[in-house]
Amino acid sequence: MISRPSRFNGPRILTELRALIVLVLPIVAAQLSHTLLGFVDTAMAGRVSAEALAAVALGNSFWIPTLLFLTGVMMIITSKVAASSGSGRLADTGALVRQGVWLGLFIGLACTVFLNLTRPILIVMNIGDELIPTTLDYLLAISLGFPAVGIMLALRGLSDGLSKTKPAMLVGFIGLAINVPANYVLVYGKLGFPAMGAVGCGVATALVMWSMLFCLLIHLKRSPTYRECGLFDRFDWPKARTQGELFGLGLPIGIALFAETSMFCVIALLIGGMGAIVVASHQVAINFSSLAFMVPFSLGLAITVRVGHNLGRNGARAALFAAKVGTVVALGFATIAAAGMYFFAAQIPLLYTQDAQVIELAASLFVLAALYQFSDAIQVACAGALRGFQDTRIPMLLTMIAYWLIGLPAGYVLGISDWLGPPRGPAGFWIGLIIGLSSAALFLGLRLSVVGKREKLRPLLSSTGTPYSATH
Repeated sequence: MISRPSRFNGPRILTELRALIVLVLPIVAAQLSHTLLGFVDTAMAGRVSAEALAAVALGNSFWIPTLLFLTGVMMIITSKVAASSGSGRLADTGALVRQGVWLGLFIGLACTVFLNLTRPILIVMNIGDELIPTTLDYLLAISLGFPAVGIMLALRGLSDGLSKTKPAMLVGFIGLAINVPANYVLVYGKLGFPAMGAVGCGVATALVMWSMLFCLLIHLKRSPTYRECGLFDRFDWPKARTQGELFGLGLPIGIALFAETSMFCVIALLIGGMGAIVVASHQVAINFSSLAFMVPFSLGLAITVRVGHNLGRNGARAALFAAKVGTVVALGFATIAAAGMYFFAAQIPLLYTQDAQVIELAASLFVLAALYQFSDAIQVACAGALRGFQDTRIPMLLTMIAYWLIGLPAGYVLGISDWLGPPRGPAGFWIGLIIGLSSAALFLGLRLSVVGKREKLRPLLSSTGTPYSATH
């Protein structure tokens, strides 16, 4: 029988906090390495020509949201592995991850196909004819790495689910170490290779994706930590029932991440007609905010692991305790991030530009960005906790409502229309972001409360002794 925890238990809080921090630091480092891959592509393409830089920028607006979708779907592997590990059934994780590898391969191939069908979208966006061929070639090259990413994310789900997050960090930095020289050789044509320009960035990134997969495979095969899981004990063909269950739980996570990312892309398109100063200021604020978002996003991943692990080991009360500690940590970081953006709003844009008009407008947007750090932290933490409970479909619907039916329309009304007074331009859209993220935080917080109360009534194991599995 699981005892009810006291309202305040200092040692228990410190234990959970320590476990969370140990998990999250390598995840942050891994996310940083992935972000730097796009930065290297952009920086090296910019030295070739404005056309190459534009092609990479356009390509990034397609493949990065697609990568987040793939990442979201595969997060369910982490959650299930954490639950099985917490309940002491490591032997079950091998078969699960083998099915996850098939799922990652299938979705990775689907992403490859999608990225090579983007010509109509580029035409609708009125992209210049001179940019479309280079952009499509860049996307073709980078899309060849997506099957590797899908498989790697399944394998990473095993490592992260067992609270071993350092391998993903090390693999990420190995990928970055390969990416820099590979870009240099392929983009500029060194060591006898032809100068491929923007397309060379795509080839280098795809090469990095496959290299990271093989590095992680080698680690999992050689490390005794994973031997009990039995990952390499046998070969399994894909099983329709398991594939359907994993995909059914993972798809809503992928859609939710894609919905949030695409909302920012749509706002960028809507702002596009307001002039170069407005677009540049918005891009500066979004870029820096995205870097800051790596920490709460990583915390959400760590919270998923802790909630799933505690749920499998000690039940719903322990899982909710982990969720509360994680949310407090996320809010603590949000306080630091918000203070930094507010007090250094005029200095941060100097990292990007010396244009006085861009700096002034970007500074005003950073004040608004500081405000949404809190709601963003809460919604990310609650989403991570719900993934740990394997509750994904309702959270997806709630986030879609918050972003697309509340936040984006509010931004449009405040930013472009005169329904509520003179249009506020980019500030109106950023107020819409605050409204949308705050709505998501409220909805997901309420959903976590409902799920937590319901799961407290469930036994830790079913009558057959099978592990916890949420069905919705």
